[in-house]
Amino acid sequence: MPKMKSNRAARKRFKLSGTGKAIRRSSNLRHGMVADNRNSKRKKGSNLVVAQADQARVRKMLGK
Repeated sequence: MPKMKSNRAARKRFKLSGTGKAIRRSSNLRHGMVADNRNSKRKKGSNLVVAQADQARVRKMLGK
């Protein structure tokens, strides 16, 4: 039986936490952040847990 292939685009965008939840980066960090205040920019710098509705789909793309 051949090996399972993970979705390569998903491998670059998501990772699994120690408890098995999918983690992603925040969006809106490319340009136009002059208008954002300091607090919102700092919060966007951290990782977020993927929404519960999308967890199964992301795990399947990662081959888990």
